[in-house]
Amino acid sequence: IALAARIPAQQPRVLEQASGVRVLLQSVSAVDARTVWAGGAAGTVVRTLDGGETWERRAVAGAERLEFRGIHGISAIEAWALSAGPGSQSRIYHTDDGGASWTEQFRNTDSTAFYDCITFFDTKHGVAYSDASNGNTVILHTADGGGTWALLPQSAVPAPLKGEGGFASSNSCAISVDSRHGWIAASEPGARVFRTVDAGNTWTVVAANTPFVHDSMAGITALSFRDARHGIGVAARINSAMAGDTSSAAVATTDDGGATWTLRHRPSRPGSLSGVVLVPKVSDKTAVVASYGGLFVTADNGDNWTAVTTNSYWAVRAAGRRAWAVGPNGRITRIDF
Repeated sequence: IALAARIPAQQPRVLEQASGVRVLLQSVSAVDARTVWAGGAAGTVVRTLDGGETWERRAVAGAERLEFRGIHGISAIEAWALSAGPGSQSRIYHTDDGGASWTEQFRNTDSTAFYDCITFFDTKHGVAYSDASNGNTVILHTADGGGTWALLPQSAVPAPLKGEGGFASSNSCAISVDSRHGWIAASEPGARVFRTVDAGNTWTVVAANTPFVHDSMAGITALSFRDARHGIGVAARINSAMAGDTSSAAVATTDDGGATWTLRHRPSRPGSLSGVVLVPKVSDKTAVVASYGGLFVTADNGDNWTAVTTNSYWAVRAAGRRAWAVGPNGRITRIDF
């Protein structure tokens, strides 16, 4: 049963939910106001069909030692789960029966690749992004719902910077907003943004010099767009001191499809910002940030932030006027606007 936290009426309503698991939850995908999938450590996938009043575990056979840092649901019955890790630890599983059974669609055979995030543009077209490998940008693509996955040719993707990759921290380094438009946050050591306008078939560098904090241990951790032009991004320093991160160049917005970014204020509490989501059903300027220092809400595009809880979180997604955030010890929190 979800319990409402006591907070001022002008703030959104915060409900802590019982996931039924105790592992670190690292990814979440909100299909609609009632259907949500989440994934995490120890091969964990959970799903709700009632907005989170009840959650049930949807076991993935043979994945007990994997970390599902990416999950993308498109309905109550169909979803993809991406496990992140070096070599064969990076895999993609698919279900079309609500998680009663899962099919392994892809297993990485490149020992230097490490897949970070996954997104789908529609029921057929999707991509998964990996850290660069052997001097190549690694973007996996499907046009048949994952029946077949293939690496995009290097002619269809930007050449990588040395050591370039994404942060597998919230399944937000590769995101889509409709059937054609998507973005990839390429970080470490840069903070570049790639964009596609053809459902992931080809990618270009839309922003080569963003203002986000970046170096070998810092960069863009998450992106969110409400349409093809308007988006928000967060960045962080990802190291052993993530709970104390106060990087100032951590939040920025764009109104031209990611070509230019304007720095905004970061939430005042320390903690690496790992996830962000816009909530356009509330307003064009409403967003939620998930961080190691709490959950924060803005109503003015990042100029001001309000803390709604000080627990630690990895990822956040929204549907309608609700958002769900996940984190350590099976934590799932719903925010109602």
